[in-house]
Amino acid sequence: MSQQSPGEPTQYVLTLSCPDKQGIVHAVSSYLFMTGCNIIDSQQFGDRASGLFFMRVHFSAEHPVTVESLRASFSAIGSSFGMEWALHPGETKMRIVLMVSKFGHCLNDLLFRASIGALPVEIAAVVSNHTTFEELTGSYGIPFVHIPVTRETKTEAERQLLDLVEARGVELVVLARYMQVLSDDLCKALSGRVINIHHSFLPSFKGAKPYHQAHARGVKLIGATAHYVTADLDEGPIIEQEVARVQHDVTPDQLVALGRDVECQALARAVKWHSEHRVLLNGTRTVVFA
Repeated sequence: MSQQSPGEPTQYVLTLSCPDKQGIVHAVSSYLFMTGCNIIDSQQFGDRASGLFFMRVHFSAEHPVTVESLRASFSAIGSSFGMEWALHPGETKMRIVLMVSKFGHCLNDLLFRASIGALPVEIAAVVSNHTTFEELTGSYGIPFVHIPVTRETKTEAERQLLDLVEARGVELVVLARYMQVLSDDLCKALSGRVINIHHSFLPSFKGAKPYHQAHARGVKLIGATAHYVTADLDEGPIIEQEVARVQHDVTPDQLVALGRDVECQALARAVKWHSEHRVLLNGTRTVVFA
């Protein structure tokens, strides 16, 4: 968590969505003015297709105020416009858990980015169904939790994960190439709080060695998709995608390496934007105030 300097204004982030109608921006800005707050950055979007309005406001409070008091005083405005809204302290790092199996490129990338402050997160633990990356995790001083998963123990393994999430105050679970399908019950319990990454060949190249399948077909463009996890496998709302062009002389192994890079980039941006409260759900889509 960042330390606030004495006398430094406290910062907050307000996000909201509601049916689009006149007066929303005026109501929000007037509220912040009347409570002695100053807008640092504001982004908004009215979606004609869904009829919804989305807004993210980063603001500071010049005088001592708590997030609880701000939430209490803003609730009347939220109710009057039928808003789904949230107010977060702007300087608080989001507590996350990383989950991984036997492919460690995304895990390694996220651990490094978090260690140098490139991601505004606090990694509470790394969870894996294997012990492959226990030493790597330990080198960053982060707890490693081994939760084996078999068909017979899957329910118990997911219960252990939920217990860990609750006990450690985890706000986001990141599947950094975690190769287990989450149950419908777990997806519902962590709805909007789990991000996954996968290659963008689906549904064309399923199963083992998708990059080798793509190479055999002469694919010229590869990509990766970071999305929220839902009960519909690999079909949750998309947060970010990354692509790379493929030349004719690229080997299958080089294609795999290129795929790892785009997976890392897409997942890192998705985690960053979510942890900065820049992603709002819009049905099966997202609004990203990047």
